[in-house]
Amino acid sequence: MNRQLSGVRKRTLLEMLGPVPDVDPDRYGDGGPVGALETRVAQLLGTEAALFVPTGTMAQQIALRCWADRTHNPIVAMHPRAHPLVHEDDALTVLSGLRPVRVADDEVASCPEPFGTLLVEVPDREAGFVLPAWDELVATVDAARDRDAVVHLDGARLWESGPGLGKPLEEIAGLFDSVYVSFYKSLEGISGAALAGSQDFVEQARVWRHRYGGMLFQQWPAALSALHGLDTVLPRLGLYVAHAKVVAEAMGLPEPHTHQFALHLPGDPARLTELSGKFLGRFWRSGTLAKTEVTIAEPALEWTADEVREAWRQFQAQL
Repeated sequence: MNRQLSGVRKRTLLEMLGPVPDVDPDRYGDGGPVGALETRVAQLLGTEAALFVPTGTMAQQIALRCWADRTHNPIVAMHPRAHPLVHEDDALTVLSGLRPVRVADDEVASCPEPFGTLLVEVPDREAGFVLPAWDELVATVDAARDRDAVVHLDGARLWESGPGLGKPLEEIAGLFDSVYVSFYKSLEGISGAALAGSQDFVEQARVWRHRYGGMLFQQWPAALSALHGLDTVLPRLGLYVAHAKVVAEAMGLPEPHTHQFALHLPGDPARLTELSGKFLGRFWRSGTLAKTEVTIAEPALEWTADEVREAWRQFQAQL
């Protein structure tokens, strides 16, 4: 009886989440919506396989740990602003014994450390969601390969990077040996991430996902929300990117590379947040300035250039 009730409850929850695949929920990530999502991601990125992982932090640690095993080299090169250095409490070193070295994109060829893996973040969130030129990205990857290193892509926000780079997703992903993508940022999912790459890499990552505690009993709600995001949000990201340029121009700001851009202003973050309201959202302290990150999604499409210009003028008048 309890099992029957459990099954009814799961079906009800599945139906609440929207379109439901004609499959059962997953069991420890095996099959169901999770399997469908992994297949879909691999197809979109042009890789042999993909693996669902509960968090992006876990996904990247798994990927870099796998490559350290394969290259027999614990040194990982990455930009000083890279997520593992800024936001993960030294997890690479504490949990996996890896040694990150700070390398700017134009220093990859001259780095004195013999790194085995290079991590590249596209776009660079800390710099304001900035994308490199395609030729620059290719040159960075080639410089690492010339040193016999593998290259992993931190593509948490890869989905919206195609318009700025002028390339389809599979061509961008094809530059790299492995790719991490997020489902809850641009795609507006509940949570979760994926690692994509060769079949043998993904199978190795599957083992490490278990070791890191990422093999949850069931993850179908997050997987279904990610599938929904791929169906409904991904096709509109190009439109969001185009409108972000309209918004930025109306505010007199440089043209953004994606549908997000950062704004730095002097003043108290709490006061700026109060004055901004729904226009710019929450500010926080970033060095000596206050910072906010503007995301252009479906609600922002209702704002015309004139309306943005007037709201920006009124906001500035209150400062």
